[in-house]
Amino acid sequence: MNHQPVDATTATSFLPMVSVVVPIYNGETDLPELINCLLSQTYPKDRVEYLLVDNNSSDRTLSILKTSAENCPITIHPLSENQIQSSYAARNTGIRAAVGEIIVFTDADCRPQPQWLDALIQPFVNSEVVIVPGEILALPGTTLLEQHADRQETLSQKHTLDHSFRPYGQTANLAIRRIALEKAGLFRPYLTTGGDADICWRILGENIGRLEFAANAIIGHRHRATLKELQSQWRRYGCSNRYLHELHGVDLMRDMTPKECGYRLGRWLLKEVPRDIKKALAGQATLVDLLNTPIGLFTARARTAGQRNAKLPANAKIIDRL
Repeated sequence: MNHQPVDATTATSFLPMVSVVVPIYNGETDLPELINCLLSQTYPKDRVEYLLVDNNSSDRTLSILKTSAENCPITIHPLSENQIQSSYAARNTGIRAAVGEIIVFTDADCRPQPQWLDALIQPFVNSEVVIVPGEILALPGTTLLEQHADRQETLSQKHTLDHSFRPYGQTANLAIRRIALEKAGLFRPYLTTGGDADICWRILGENIGRLEFAANAIIGHRHRATLKELQSQWRRYGCSNRYLHELHGVDLMRDMTPKECGYRLGRWLLKEVPRDIKKALAGQATLVDLLNTPIGLFTARARTAGQRNAKLPANAKIIDRL
């Protein structure tokens, strides 16, 4: 993942055709702000197309996409994936319709900064680079759970880039060279989670090229604001652990036992709470610090449950091809 310097003249003249693929399910509330972010991109408008793929939404997503395509100064292609209810199937629909040399992925609830595409595409000037993840930063949040996740940098790519098996980038902010998809295949259309790791690992495992992180290619994303949303997020992470274990043989996360959970809660009540209350009175800690342990235990238990109860569907092993 080490960055290799390139000639400045070559870098500034490197403007490959880019296709941005966004799967969307019931995204009508997100679309106006997303499209505004796409409009603000500094990458040349004639060198990028946006393939926005409705995945069988029940709201006005598809009609909004069609209207936006007619009235926007950027190239928007509204597409539909109605056969398979999966963001990965929707991404495959976008890839098949794309004309770009570089395929970029993000999500409807993401907010790309104006220089996002410029920074994300730049590492591809090196022909050895086939995968480029950008960074994911938290949008400003007001709830305790959002502030906790921001403190933990839950969404940051640094966690996935440091995976013990192989690095990978999350599809909220990821670019892949088209030739790598032609060789390794597309997303597994019936997979419901873990597809970003799977596709990156297949590409890297076949030695098609290398991955380089673009830290300045920044996407904003909102953290989960309720316990129900947080539990669903971490259960999905646990399911991903199980699926990737079955697909790639990676180690499962060790389950947290009730005894360990009880010990950590006792330590929190007897040691951490008195300590953090003193700090809070001195202006050196907040409620987020005080509740760090119980929130962490809640997410760990949700992840454990997701990993324990998940079962990889047989058709999830299918890999789509161009």
